[in-house]
Amino acid sequence: MPTPLLPPGQRVVLHAFGESPLQAIETQLTLEPMPAPDPQQLGPRDVIVAVKSAAVGWVDLLMTSGQYQHMVQPPCTPGLECAGEVAWRGTDVRDLQVGDAVLVDGLLAGPRSLGAYRQGGFATYMVAPAQAVLRIPGNLTFDQAAGLLGAYETAYHCLVTRGRLQAGESVLIHGASGATGLAAVQVAKLLGATVLATGRSDAKLALVQAEGADHVLNTQSDPNWKDTVKQLTGGLGVHVVYDAVGGAISLESLRCVRFGARFLIVGWTSTPDVARGKGERGAPNAGVLPTNLIMMKSLDVLGCPTAISTAMDPASRAPRLTQVLAWAQGGQIRPHVSHVFGLAEFREAMLAKWRGEVTGVCVVRP
Repeated sequence: MPTPLLPPGQRVVLHAFGESPLQAIETQLTLEPMPAPDPQQLGPRDVIVAVKSAAVGWVDLLMTSGQYQHMVQPPCTPGLECAGEVAWRGTDVRDLQVGDAVLVDGLLAGPRSLGAYRQGGFATYMVAPAQAVLRIPGNLTFDQAAGLLGAYETAYHCLVTRGRLQAGESVLIHGASGATGLAAVQVAKLLGATVLATGRSDAKLALVQAEGADHVLNTQSDPNWKDTVKQLTGGLGVHVVYDAVGGAISLESLRCVRFGARFLIVGWTSTPDVARGKGERGAPNAGVLPTNLIMMKSLDVLGCPTAISTAMDPASRAPRLTQVLAWAQGGQIRPHVSHVFGLAEFREAMLAKWRGEVTGVCVVRP
């Protein structure tokens, strides 16, 4: 039986690295016609996914200026994570059928992956190897599935693998309204921890509390938030800090942790230009932590690069991925999607993420 022809579509193309993500969004990205992938040019284990939703992540922004450790050389299509339907499968793909609702594993296909399948999900179609195409767990929507693995695997790796968070402990989560921050809130509660979550918007923090945080603190309107953290932990401070923000808040956090605490460096969204633009390396704005406080409080300061750690030790991923998918299958975790755009509005979607308007996940729908 001949393979039915797929109609053409569209894709976003990054033509060159920008000086910064903002400059790249405004000048280096265009929406262009996309010919449908030709099955005759694909392998027996390849799958064509008709993309229904693609997450707009912070890393997607950084990659437009080459400020991320894994760089795809332009021209390329952004979009680390996406979900959709199987439009075609190779002859050796037995466990998937055309029409299946699936998500694409962003560590095995797309811009963050290290193999041959590095074109992203800001497109009508995405080609991925069969091992990267997973059935959507539980009753997640396409939008929710597009924001699942990156956020929740990051939260698991940081809190469990690196942070050793235990039931009955307390954790301070910075940037709690972001995709990985909200995931960390949910994961920490599943682990039985007491969650103290920070942000700079009362409206966003109300949603964070609805997602499970025990206490929320507005670090912008309350200059004494560190004292509140100490009060809420019996004067001792928290056991774990989950810091995806960096900058000044990192320094302040060291003053509300208990002796022997674990400090998890997850990211630095407060200083997005930590590396030079246009793909050049160097870290002119890297954060600095005071070694006197680290020593006197006997702190474990732990870098938590999920993608790099997985590349260095691929076997470490299996229990993490299994647990995240099981939680999603059982309805125990569910990404919150606050912003939805059409693919033609990709620039507005990326700017909404850049400006901090998003709570949880932002997606574009081809």
